Amino acid sequence: MNDFSFPTNISFGPGAISLLPAYLREHSFKKPLVVTDQVVKELPFFKKIIDQLKQAGLDPQVFSDIHQNPVKSDVLKGKQAYGHERDCLVGLGGGAALDVARAIALSINHSRDLFDYDDLTGGSSLITEPIPHFITVPTTSGTGSEVGRAAIISEDESKRKRILFHPSLMAKQVFADPELTYDLPSHITAATGMDALTHHMEAFLAKGYNPMCDGIALEGIQLIWSSLEQAVIRPDEHSRKQMMMASLMGAIAFQKGLGIVHSLSHPMSTLLDLHHGLANAVNLPFGLEYNYPKCKDRFKRMALQMGIRRGDEVPKALVEMNSRLDLPVNLKQCGVEPNHIDELSRLAAEDFCLPSNPREAGVDDIKAIYYKALG
Repeated sequence: MNDFSFPTNISFGPGAISLLPAYLREHSFKKPLVVTDQVVKELPFFKKIIDQLKQAGLDPQVFSDIHQNPVKSDVLKGKQAYGHERDCLVGLGGGAALDVARAIALSINHSRDLFDYDDLTGGSSLITEPIPHFITVPTTSGTGSEVGRAAIISEDESKRKRILFHPSLMAKQVFADPELTYDLPSHITAATGMDALTHHMEAFLAKGYNPMCDGIALEGIQLIWSSLEQAVIRPDEHSRKQMMMASLMGAIAFQKGLGIVHSLSHPMSTLLDLHHGLANAVNLPFGLEYNYPKCKDRFKRMALQMGIRRGDEVPKALVEMNSRLDLPVNLKQCGVEPNHIDELSRLAAEDFCLPSNPREAGVDDIKAIYYKALG
């Protein structure tokens, strides 16, 4: 028996964000808590959105006190900001802002410690109360968190990642407007785009049966491979639109699972505070190279979407793409030192994405990948 679900409501396209004020009014919301990050908060388009909400007679409050890799205290501060005054939540930003917004939504009507709801320890069964009306607005084309149902939040001290997951945490409405990505620096567009590509590739290779996710993943690979370089180097409406759609699709595809690339990357964010998309970008060629012997036929199908003749050429093509996008091509360029590898390997071997990887990997296998990626 297999269960499949793709229920998110999405308003997609240039100008979609202009629909937000009317949507809130139509649903009788007046006091949204808008969750974003410190960078987005200062951008002209964000200030314009807040002004439009006010002009529509709404009373938005902005919460932006969050880390690049979100921690529990960010969520608790956001819950306090929501208080008894706010009547809905709008997550507006990249993956960090959307994860924090989703975790705040969980916390409003659930009184236990936040990490009691960790899905990895069975905590999702405790999520029984109503979730405030939750809206997402992505400003990057990478994580796909806008259509997700999970939030990854770290412990403040240990930085250990916890996953809060439940179908009720899915946004009631998504406003996906590619115009909101126009002001992104090129290196963020590049890193988030490679993050989306990682989602598609790992989902396609992941264990399990989900032909719908497989089909979405293959189409997403093609969209990104044909659009990312343009979106970074010579951005235009078409390339940014393609990248935002591919990002949405990636989060749907990885319902099937992820794999060793994410397991390699998560500890780098935990220990070194490295941007998640950047970590995925640099680890992707090396993780896929490890998986190639186990799923050669699937590599052939990915290569076809990339216009590459052979499946074993995929990792090399990814290194070359990173280079063209001016992203790191090895871990040394990301600040990883040999003395980091033992701890990184231990954490990667315990990561929650590893069980769905198509090829088993132990600590020694992971160490070997890290050392090869070190450069």
